[in-house]
Amino acid sequence: MTDAASRLSSPDAPSPRARAARPSATRATAPTPVEDAGTARRGPFRPEVWLNARQRHASRLAAHYFRAFDVLAVVGITLLCAWAASPGVLVHAEVSRIAPFALGAGTILALLRSLGRYRFSRGQKTAAHLLSVAAVCAVGAAVAFASGALLRPGAGAQWTAWAVWAGLTFAVLIALHMVWSGLVSRWRATGALTPNIVLVGATRHAEDLIREALKRRDLNVLGIFDDRLARSPRAIEGVPVLGAADDLLTHKMTPYVDRVVLAIDPKAEARVRELTARLGALPNEVTLLVEPNGAQEMTSALDRLAAAPLADIQGSVDADRRAFNKRLQDLIVGLIAFIPLAPVMALIAVAVRLDSPGPILFRQRRHGFNQEEIVVWKFRSMRQETADATASRQVTHDDDRVTKVGKFIRKTSLDELPQLVNVITGEMSLVGPRPHAIGMKTGHVESARLVAEYAHRHRIKPGMTGWAAVNGSRGPLHTAQDVRRRVQLDIDYVERQSLWMDLWIMAVTIPVLLGDRSAIR
Repeated sequence: MTDAASRLSSPDAPSPRARAARPSATRATAPTPVEDAGTARRGPFRPEVWLNARQRHASRLAAHYFRAFDVLAVVGITLLCAWAASPGVLVHAEVSRIAPFALGAGTILALLRSLGRYRFSRGQKTAAHLLSVAAVCAVGAAVAFASGALLRPGAGAQWTAWAVWAGLTFAVLIALHMVWSGLVSRWRATGALTPNIVLVGATRHAEDLIREALKRRDLNVLGIFDDRLARSPRAIEGVPVLGAADDLLTHKMTPYVDRVVLAIDPKAEARVRELTARLGALPNEVTLLVEPNGAQEMTSALDRLAAAPLADIQGSVDADRRAFNKRLQDLIVGLIAFIPLAPVMALIAVAVRLDSPGPILFRQRRHGFNQEEIVVWKFRSMRQETADATASRQVTHDDDRVTKVGKFIRKTSLDELPQLVNVITGEMSLVGPRPHAIGMKTGHVESARLVAEYAHRHRIKPGMTGWAAVNGSRGPLHTAQDVRRRVQLDIDYVERQSLWMDLWIMAVTIPVLLGDRSAIR
């Protein structure tokens, strides 16, 4: 994927226009000693609300929820009006009575989708959007009246029902789309739909991009990373240089980043390949920034970087629609499972409390989507005084830290049931790579350092169960080979994930886990 940045005649000189864009922000490439260090490190791009990639992605998926509400509203109004216009039971009504309503509703829903009325692109005016929705409703009403006149000529009483249907559909859709537009406007104002990027390379390419971004204010440049720190300024146009390229792999900013942009000379092919390979371990998308040929190419490049419409619901299943389907699956199955499992969880809670002193639940910080830090809940299975929140010592056979009840609930994975709350709140999924404790060690080495592609498993939400779990890789990882096998299985799942694969994994999870007597947990 290729974007562009323009060349400046004086790469070290701050832009007057950029300085005027936000006078209160630091623009010097090297802050003075008396300058407040904290302010200098924050930079000029400061979202009103800091949302991690998972939260911003959820906002962009809102288009699917919007359309679902529209479909429910239009279908509900259509069934109500068709029932009112039919003398008897609706299922026994003549097709000619029902067809005008159905054709009109189908036309409206199809046009709303095909015309992109759920994308809410940047710069789109609410009035223009509502006008287009009204036009769609008018076309749907015309189809209903025309088909009704053909199918039921002379049926004067039906015209009133068609008119009522058209009026109700118009009013409800206009009201709904006013709400949708208001929500999207609020998300844009708070930065929920503004892409966050970091630059690799403190170069003139980076300076050009930052200056243009300051003029547009539709792209947040959170920081710069450069291997040549000795020659790099402390900041470029107020955006701080935060470290070397390798520091980005473990930086706390990573969960808030949508894209990593290589702002280096593309002619330096060896360096581009080397950085791309190193940064390939990140869950974030990496983009190469190349020099444009004129202002039009510069604008086009920044438009591609800053483009953040809501997810397109047209065409074949893409990553956004797959994420929406997966979230819908998590909510439906998770809520259905929570009800019958609630009494089981209550019994486990009582057993944990009676077995040993301490809290019923154990909380642990783990890596989630895009390396976001999340708090994962479990039933406590160890003695309170030996609890290990960082998993610095993994569980072994006959581990003396595990309680009597803990052995049973760990063996059966019942200790994981509270994670249904993580699933319902959107931090986890029912199926996905199992979340590992931050800083978890295999032997004396942090597990994440044993496999270069370790972070690839964070390109999707972690799950309560997963492809690795049903293929024998569950529980602690005692050797580097264990880590490599787990990561490979997780990457296989990330690349192959589908609704049917998830349903199959959920179906075989219980028999596989109960039959896996050799697993240590």
